[in-house]
Amino acid sequence: MSGRVRAVIIENEKEVKEYIRAVGCDLAGINAMAPKAVHRTLKLAGLPVAAANVIKQEMLAHGGDAAVHRGVIDNSVEKTDALLMGTLKQYEQLIYKLRMYPFGLQETAEAIKNVLLNIEGRSCRELRCRGKKVMLGERTLVMGILNVTPDSFSDGGRFDRLEEALEQAKRLVDEGADILDVGAESTRPQAAQVSAEEEIARLKPVLERLIPEIPIPISVDTYKSETAREVLAMGVEIINDVWGLKKDSEMAEVVAQYPDVPVILMHNQSGNHYQDLMGDIISSLAESVTIAEGAGIAPDNIIIDPGIGFGKDTDQNLEVMRRLKEFQALGKPVLLGTSRKSMIGKTLDLPVSERMEGTAATLTLGISLGIDIVRVHDVKEMARVTRMTDSMVRR
Repeated sequence: MSGRVRAVIIENEKEVKEYIRAVGCDLAGINAMAPKAVHRTLKLAGLPVAAANVIKQEMLAHGGDAAVHRGVIDNSVEKTDALLMGTLKQYEQLIYKLRMYPFGLQETAEAIKNVLLNIEGRSCRELRCRGKKVMLGERTLVMGILNVTPDSFSDGGRFDRLEEALEQAKRLVDEGADILDVGAESTRPQAAQVSAEEEIARLKPVLERLIPEIPIPISVDTYKSETAREVLAMGVEIINDVWGLKKDSEMAEVVAQYPDVPVILMHNQSGNHYQDLMGDIISSLAESVTIAEGAGIAPDNIIIDPGIGFGKDTDQNLEVMRRLKEFQALGKPVLLGTSRKSMIGKTLDLPVSERMEGTAATLTLGISLGIDIVRVHDVKEMARVTRMTDSMVRR
């Protein structure tokens, strides 16, 4: 008899509709029951006590619940976080009721609605890169790394001469790269900072050859507005900012001048102290998104990167990897850059030259948790990993 009972893992409403349809229900029944089968847990930060009380009571009234600080009941605290627990149907009812309340709850209702929509899953769409197009959502995109630096942690000095850089770029394209990311300043810890003038001097001769010869979008890894302005004028299609537009106050405006140039916003910070690891990282990325959109960068041109290896120790990096799915709440494509990084080296006690299998493991986990783009050194091998993982995950 036990074989007749099994657990069914439901990721989203689309999946549960397929399960209900297979049972034999009609369309009306499918639409009525599907929102009851998907459970979501949401965390709200810094709610005023009055707002928290309303949310708690409304969730209870509809069969859900909300965990709040014990001081909410006697007003001994002014604010509280809240952990909401409910089905999509219960959230639908909560949102309807919150729109009728004061205490900022109308805005909270819209925020809850947007997060639920974002984590339900995104449809396939084109990412327009100044005439070059790549599809997001059909499969995991592979971004190949080309460092024209003398001191990058993994391949510094290998491709800092023009002909070697051009040869490597073409090799990455042939091996399956969908995007080429070119960097001219090492971002490894304790690396010497490079001026914009030096960065541009390293980039220009390479880009002058790559832009007309390479058929895939070319990204430049820089956080300096002067460098971005120069390479965008040359025709570069993507800007990859490891400081999420926060290091240089002019960066967002420079990128916004090019309507078809996507920007990658990475989480980064000095030191690795957090009040709430995932909450702080997601909040920081949300600030970067606000900066981008406030400057006029189109919402569909924004990609986020959790910043593995930046402002995080090994345990923190591993925890972020485990919880990559949480970044879907921001509603942006997610890029994952773990290739050969110290998280792998410290976990497996291996040098940079022996981290391919560890990199493959991180990519497989990342793809299963919903990331859209992987940034890698070993394109041929990692393209195979992404294709195999996609065949299981993106069915």
